[in-house]
Amino acid sequence: MNAATFMDLALEQAEKAEKAGEVPIGCVIVRDGAVIARAGNRTLTDRDPTAHAEVLALRAAARALGSERLTGCDLYVTLEPCTMCAAAISFARIRRLYFGALDPKGGAVESGVRFFASPTCHHAPEVYPAVGETRAAALLREFFKARR
Repeated sequence: MNAATFMDLALEQAEKAEKAGEVPIGCVIVRDGAVIARAGNRTLTDRDPTAHAEVLALRAAARALGSERLTGCDLYVTLEPCTMCAAAISFARIRRLYFGALDPKGGAVESGVRFFASPTCHHAPEVYPAVGETRAAALLREFFKARR
């Protein structure tokens, strides 16, 4: 499978989150070509402000591997990670980060604080932006348009 295929799986998670009334953000974590974790946003469902798709997928991947270090793993997420998620990605030692749409207001990778470029960042993954960007951005745009 390639990056576009894994991002399609993350987008499926985003669509599931949207059906549950959540902001449509989805994430998958891959190791050795196999998906080991997947999640969509669940902040409302879980009544947990940390239940972002990335954090939930990182937790599931850590359980699956029996380690808090996810070396050799790649993370695919439909929206540029926020500061909290970027820090979690760093602490988990994710090898590569692929994300769809930029988040000019809350993003922390190419927007905002640019967490991975910070001298206090412990580990910076390779970053690949704009994978599946058109579909990811459209999903978010339509979600917020329907709420206005």
